Amino acid sequence: MAKTRIDYKANATRRRNRFAYVTGIFGLLLVTFSYYFYQVFFTPNIDTKGRPAYVVVRRGESAKAVLDSIEATGVVIDKLSLRFVARLLKYDQLVKPGRYELKNGYTNRQLINDLRTGSNKLPLMLTFQNIRLRQDLARKLSTTIDARPGQFDSLLTSPAYTKSLGFDTTSILTMFIPNTYELLWNTSADNLMHRMKKEYEKFWTPERDAQRKKLGLSRAEVSTLASIVEAEQQQHADERPRVAGVYLNRLKRGMKLQADPTVVYANRDFTIKRVLNVHLAKDSPYNTYKYGGLPPGPINLPSIASIDAVLNPESHDYLYFCAKEDFSGYHAFARNEQEHLVNARRYQAALSRAGIMK
Repeated sequence: MAKTRIDYKANATRRRNRFAYVTGIFGLLLVTFSYYFYQVFFTPNIDTKGRPAYVVVRRGESAKAVLDSIEATGVVIDKLSLRFVARLLKYDQLVKPGRYELKNGYTNRQLINDLRTGSNKLPLMLTFQNIRLRQDLARKLSTTIDARPGQFDSLLTSPAYTKSLGFDTTSILTMFIPNTYELLWNTSADNLMHRMKKEYEKFWTPERDAQRKKLGLSRAEVSTLASIVEAEQQQHADERPRVAGVYLNRLKRGMKLQADPTVVYANRDFTIKRVLNVHLAKDSPYNTYKYGGLPPGPINLPSIASIDAVLNPESHDYLYFCAKEDFSGYHAFARNEQEHLVNARRYQAALSRAGIMK
């Protein structure tokens, strides 16, 4: 009996020790897991090193693709923990398009919650510069919002759609007034077009409309002439009212504009630096050496400064101009063809001396 009691006590002690051991292991695992859980959820995991960092989430993009893009920015400290939290929070079920800031010091939980809820979306700044062709515009717009170039191209070339906005497929480009516009990434192509229409109407104030009416020009004609003025004088905006005055004088007298930039546009070769007879032979309604009046539409998206230069031209009797031979970017103006030929010969000689043959 004594031995039985001793065995029982020994077994009970072993069971208590085993329980204590198991309990200790479990407690240790619990503490370890709790610490890891805390770390992956509440410890900063984004380090931008003082640089702004952003991620763009496109419509229809997978959670994996978004996480790949975030990691590609180089700001994630622990990539595995970010993916772990994304999986726990079921980010794959709530991917929202937009442009998001990867804020310095953000935890995984904060970042994934922002991406899941669509908060912390940042606007994009849309600015037009150096846009000549419809295709260029479509590409530019598609880099600013979540839309493909083809979507814009189809809208810009649709007679019914452009008519609904008050334009045709040629004049529609004049609706885009170069400025800086704030947009959200998930703005649709159609919404952007209507936004540009609103901005266009705001731009054409009663004062600007009154000025163009004095000149006998439509809004589209003002923009078309402004595009030529801008192409002629890209460096010095202070000379644009004088250039505009030349073209307006020629239009009033029924003279062809004979604007070299329209010939370049007609040839679709924007590397041309010297317009030659072979370029002038191009049969195109944009070739103002062949056809009178304004071309069908703009040859670029003119700046506000160029539009205002047309609306407020310098009053003079110049009919010709050509670049100065000092390559300063300014022009020599002439009242008649004889004066102009003298100026032109000087410039042509300067081009030849510089070795510019094309």
